[in-house]
Amino acid sequence: MSPTETLKHEHKVVLMVLEGAEREAKAITAGTAVHADKVEQMVDFFKNFVDRCHHAKEEKHLFPALAAKGFPPESGPVAVMLHEHEQGRAAVRAIAAALPGARAGDRKAALELSDALLGYAELLRAHIFKEDNVLFPMADQVLPAQEQARLAGAFDEVEREEIGPGVHERYHRLAHELAGV
Repeated sequence: MSPTETLKHEHKVVLMVLEGAEREAKAITAGTAVHADKVEQMVDFFKNFVDRCHHAKEEKHLFPALAAKGFPPESGPVAVMLHEHEQGRAAVRAIAAALPGARAGDRKAALELSDALLGYAELLRAHIFKEDNVLFPMADQVLPAQEQARLAGAFDEVEREEIGPGVHERYHRLAHELAGV
């Protein structure tokens, strides 16, 4: 599997969890009690699978490889992706910050949680669309096979060193649970 295929596959896993987050947010808005344990698992997924694993592959390996091919991190598509990664981290912090109050039954905190979940889902859906349809095709064009093979190995290393052996698979299973699949 090429590096961009790996990232696209991970996007599918992320989208499953976003579907669960959107369902939870809509239920909260409709007045349903917050499923705090489920949202806590989503926060864990967002922090570890999305950020520590997926974004690490992009930020530590793919984006520098693209920079070497003339796509600077200060401008253009890579800069947009990096900015959106930071926006995503802020949204996850907002979700985590609203969760204790929502868990305690505070309606205002629950609505903040709902808004943060929906905002994060909207951001990531648009982000994934841009990567899958703009950035990754560009990467496939400019990165030769040897560089792609190096990136694939580097991606495996991120999984081993950033989140640990077997954890990636655990997050895949969790994604299916959170999506209700």
